[in-house]
Amino acid sequence: MAGADKTKTRGPWPQLGRTEAICYSGYREGQSPATRMYPSEAQVLEDLRLLAPRFHHLRMYDCSPHVQMVLALIAKHHLPFKVMIGAYLAAESSNPRCPWGGVYDEEVLLRNRRENQVQLAKAIHLANRYPDIVSAVSAGNEATVEWTDHLVPTEHVIQYVRTLKAGVQQPVTFCENYVPWQGPLEALAAEVDFISLHTYPAWEQKGMDAALSYTQANYDSVAQRYPGKPVVITEAGWATQSNGRGIPKENANEAFQKQYVEELTAWSAKRGVLTFVFEAFDEPWKGSPEPDEPEKHWGLYTVDRKPKAVLAGKP
Repeated sequence: MAGADKTKTRGPWPQLGRTEAICYSGYREGQSPATRMYPSEAQVLEDLRLLAPRFHHLRMYDCSPHVQMVLALIAKHHLPFKVMIGAYLAAESSNPRCPWGGVYDEEVLLRNRRENQVQLAKAIHLANRYPDIVSAVSAGNEATVEWTDHLVPTEHVIQYVRTLKAGVQQPVTFCENYVPWQGPLEALAAEVDFISLHTYPAWEQKGMDAALSYTQANYDSVAQRYPGKPVVITEAGWATQSNGRGIPKENANEAFQKQYVEELTAWSAKRGVLTFVFEAFDEPWKGSPEPDEPEKHWGLYTVDRKPKAVLAGKP
């Protein structure tokens, strides 16, 4: 590992109970990372205070001003959160297999490669600035799966993992759909401190009767392949609305979300699997302009911060 201190001891993951880990992105109506319209300090503090009684471990995806504000407010107000951050990687190669467009000019790809280096540096800076809050760092998200629109060659991700491990004390990972971990990412699995996988039965046309068993099978297919390597679920959830794109309308509702999340978190607690539920709040900026686009409706809360059925009546 060039330039790394191989004697460096990395902290272990904390032992978390049921439903204590969740993916958090605070973008509201009219806000998005693409337009760089970020939530205000008051909005972020409202979110954190809303989540604090139930969730104690957050996963965030980049090192944007939004993430920086979250970390600063947790520190300032002594809020009970640990945060997994990420260096979000933009496309470094074109991917014609992406259904919604993953082909770029070489100039764009070159610019992205430079920006990815900046993201790595920001991740290292934040991890070192907030060592008691940042629990882990990810070298990217869904950048190797066959349908991604931000494809990064695996050998580059390996180098980025090594860069992070040389620069931070926290455990380093890479977050990806479970399928690439079943074989194509074997070399990367050897480099990360723990494996992070995503599993979405609803996207794969599974009904509620098969949802949890499918999730378990996805997890076991990876965990059994890498005995001795910790495996974390960094995304698993259920959409509550759909326009039929990718998820049948009848398979997306609050009752199914409630059942799946409750079954998932009970199984996670029993198995001792750290599982980040996807996600805290609905995000209207995602996906197509259609209001029932499923990408917009994975939150356990609506975009106006009202609890859905899974949390209704709970502290």
